[in-house]
Amino acid sequence: MADELKAAPPLDGVVVIDFTRVLAGPWASMALADLGAKVIKVEHPKTGDDTRGYDVLKDRQGESAYFLSTNRNKESLALDIADDAGKAVIKRLVAKADIVVENFRADVMERQGLGYADLAAINPGLIYCSITGYGHSSPNKMMAGYDPIAQAESGMMWMTGEADGLPLRTGVSYADMFTGMYATQAMLAALRARDRDGTGQHIDVALLDCATSAVVNYAQLGLLTGNSPKRYGGDHPFIEPLGLYECSDGLISLVCGNERQWEKLCKDGLERPDLLDDPKLAVAATRVANRQYCRDTLGAALKTNTRDYWVPKLRAAGLPVGAVRDVVEALNAAEFRARDMIATTTHPRLGEIEQVGSPMKLSRTPVAEPVAPPLLGQHSRDALAFAGYDADEIEALISSGVVTEDTN
Repeated sequence: MADELKAAPPLDGVVVIDFTRVLAGPWASMALADLGAKVIKVEHPKTGDDTRGYDVLKDRQGESAYFLSTNRNKESLALDIADDAGKAVIKRLVAKADIVVENFRADVMERQGLGYADLAAINPGLIYCSITGYGHSSPNKMMAGYDPIAQAESGMMWMTGEADGLPLRTGVSYADMFTGMYATQAMLAALRARDRDGTGQHIDVALLDCATSAVVNYAQLGLLTGNSPKRYGGDHPFIEPLGLYECSDGLISLVCGNERQWEKLCKDGLERPDLLDDPKLAVAATRVANRQYCRDTLGAALKTNTRDYWVPKLRAAGLPVGAVRDVVEALNAAEFRARDMIATTTHPRLGEIEQVGSPMKLSRTPVAEPVAPPLLGQHSRDALAFAGYDADEIEALISSGVVTEDTN
């Protein structure tokens, strides 16, 4: 019965013209596509999204894992927007669109005559999202934005790394991803506002703003005290134990967030109730003060057996614990697969491939069925037809080179 009540995806009928490339912008537009929006990805006719050339897999017909990871459920229009005929295509598409999202440097779209004011004159209900490094009102607005720079300038990098080592960039480009998520939230909010009052608006999202907001409690502490917190590596300033421990065959991550959990760890998890009588381990403050002693004591016990022994035993005792998995282990974990988090799609060149699916689970309006990321210009003809061009006009645009297509 529940399946019979399911409706179309939440953004079914919403049209997005997507000028983004690399990560922050494509991450945002992919979320909209997963939610059912028609996303037309406008790419340079010769090179396409920069990430089409990243980490190219030679045994996978030159396809890029990076591009595949951020462009599911989109259509590709390979179009030269510097050409007047290309601009005309965009303006006809915008007349039918709900959202434009772009992540060029602050002056690029305006110079092309495709800025917010230009396109809102065509479609007053248009939601226009600009993603830049520093924001349109910043004195650095003309500077290009990159995740490692945003991590460095925001304090995010300062808080990452071992206490006695250098600041580190996170292994995944989290500044980009946070920015993409904030952009998605803003576009959805703007859609809701347009439903209420009928008017579109310009959204200005900056990589540096989003990265700095992600420093969260450490940023608040800095504002309250005027002091920058130090790095703790895998430790926590107020909680112990919290971090990585070696078992006989690998690492686990363990947290005791309160005294009740500490008691459970000692009594039921490690079966070492004697630790509760150790004055150095009495409460969180003493365990933090004697961190290395605590680590050595717990580590000696945990090294006596495997991850597969300790994780279920400690979980049974009510403790937050998990194995430290490599990427392939994580992707093949039973609990991950059970959530339908692996999407199988059919790629025009690669055939059937697996991808990480959308984490958004809606009971009545589920996300769209996954479609493989497109080839460069795979949907050029479809996009032109959607814009209202007839067959002869489409042929003329392709013949002129303003539009290119890849039909595999």
